[in-house]
Order: sequence, then structure tokens, then C-alpha cells
Amino acid sequence: MQKQPARLVNGAPVLFQVRPATRLESLTATWLGHQIIFSFEASTKSWFALAGVSLETAPGLYPLELTGEEMTGRTRAAKEPGKKLSFTRKFAVGHAKYPQVELTVESKFTEPNPEQQKQVEEDQKVKHDYLNRVTPEREWSGKFTAPAEAGISDVFGTQRVFNGKTQSSHLGLDFRVRTGTPVAAMNSGTVLLARPLYFEGNCVVIDHGQGLLTIYMHLSEFKVKEGDPVKRGEEVGLSGGTGRATGPHLHVAVRWQGTYLDPAVLLRLSPP
Repeated sequence: MQKQPARLVNGAPVLFQVRPATRLESLTATWLGHQIIFSFEASTKSWFALAGVSLETAPGLYPLELTGEEMTGRTRAAKEPGKKLSFTRKFAVGHAKYPQVELTVESKFTEPNPEQQKQVEEDQKVKHDYLNRVTPEREWSGKFTAPAEAGISDVFGTQRVFNGKTQSSHLGLDFRVRTGTPVAAMNSGTVLLARPLYFEGNCVVIDHGQGLLTIYMHLSEFKVKEGDPVKRGEEVGLSGGTGRATGPHLHVAVRWQGTYLDPAVLLRLSPP
């Protein structure tokens, strides 16, 4: 069994790859309380699945509990269940060190008035409804690609202090781009959200299936609408500085089954 990256830390996505000794009809697993469905890749005769480790996960050894259904002639002919196989493998999770920065933004983003607070609360309901959805089918394939060709201005996990008091973790990756820069989908999927939100500004969310979402914030313009299918590299919007932003840039987030993960690590993974 293999995994990427070689060292797991809190906040990192992980790609599991299994080459079983026997032919399987299906393979699933439980990892850190999440259910994972593996996909079969015929060219490598291996099963693979994308998962993640939350920022809150403490250092330690954690089990990946695998359950497979053996493929038999009877399974193919009569669609009767094959023999169940199980296997557990433990993986070490380390602690990542994330930096801290102080930022200054408009006071409405740290001390919203009652009307603005109402909008914040409405947005929270929308995000709770949409960002926790887990669709069963995997839509992504192959490597994830950067949404823009630009340098990185802020990394995942940075502890941010806004206006000297409001604290939050930076749950994405910031690209140093000018307003109007084309923003591309990191992989194939379906547009789940394409609307303005208070903190995120003009925001596009792509559902890649099985609980994996990529989120593109602070856009100046939308190029897609909700429900649109998109391919890797397809333009979804133009960068900007809408919402809680200190200036024009592209903030990209990765969310897996309700957990935010480091986009930089996702871009380095090499799925089969």
C-alpha cells in the first residue's frame, strides 16, 4: 500500500493507493471518521482514493480500515456478493508549523453592523448547506492543476490577526494576481455555487464528487453559473478583490467532506 505525500501532517490531503493480492469488486475504507470509496485504475491494477487530515487532528497513529469485496465468477454471473476482506493499516500524522501574520481590513469585516451581520448569518446558512454536501460519484481525474500562473502571496494554515483582534486560520492558498486575471478550474466537476458572499466576495465552488470541493474567492467576474459542468483548465471567473480582501488576489480553498485541506499539497499529488 502506498500514500502521497510521504509525510502526513494536519491540514494535508492524502492519496491512498492499494494493489490487492486478489481481484476485488469494490473497496471502501474508514479514515478519521470519514467514509472513503476507492476507484479502480486498470492500467496500474490498483485502487486509489483521495482523503485528508483536518487542521485539528493531533499528532499520532491513525488507522485506515479497509473493506473489500472479492471478485469471483459467481459475482460476475449472478451478481451475488463476493467474499468480504478486511485490512487495517496505521499511518503517522505529524504536526505542521504554520506562520502568523497581522492584516488590516475595513472595519465592516471585523465589526459588522446589524444589517451586515444579518448578511453574514445568511451566508453561513448557505455555506453550511452547500459546502457539506457529498455527492457519490467521482468527477475529477488525473492531476489537479493551478488555477492561475502566478506566485503565492500567502500559504495555507497561516494564523491571521485582523485589525489587531479578530483571529482566524487562512484556509486556502493565495495567488498574487491582478484584477481581471483568468481563473481556471483545478479539475473536472460541476459548479455548485457561483454567487457573491460577504467575506468570500464573488465566489465559485466546484463539486468534484465524493465530498471534494475547490473554492475560488474574491472574483471580479463570473464566467460560469450554478449547475454548469466544467473541465480541468476551463475558465470559471476573473480574479479581483471583492469581499474581505486586503487587495486584488485569488484565494483558492480545498474542502473534503467538511474539512479544509492544503491546496499546495493537492497540486503536488500524482493520482494514477
